[in-house]
Amino acid sequence: MKYYNTVSKGYQDTMGETSEIIIGILLLGAAILLTRQFHAWKIKRAYLTIIEDLKSQGARTPETAIHLPYARLSPLKFGLRDHRPSAIKGLVSENFVGITEDGRYYILDDRI
Repeated sequence: MKYYNTVSKGYQDTMGETSEIIIGILLLGAAILLTRQFHAWKIKRAYLTIIEDLKSQGARTPETAIHLPYARLSPLKFGLRDHRPSAIKGLVSENFVGITEDGRYYILDDRI
């Protein structure tokens, strides 16, 4: 909104440049925060999907371990990002899921 300044004899904005910059920075920060939350939600869903796949196929020991086709990133895949490979890495590093020498996966934690 503009108003007429009688001292400088011209129109001025009520919102200064500093306020516009602060609002822009706040909006950018909110956008970054929301995208991080979205990716965290997608990885959590991928965790649950992987655990359900392992449970449904009975992969609870190294002998009953299974191959997961989405465990590796495909360089030729186009489209939306697949969070399952990074979720598998997280589950293995947190010792919820084990991996055999030949690349099969199984559930380590009996509480799952």
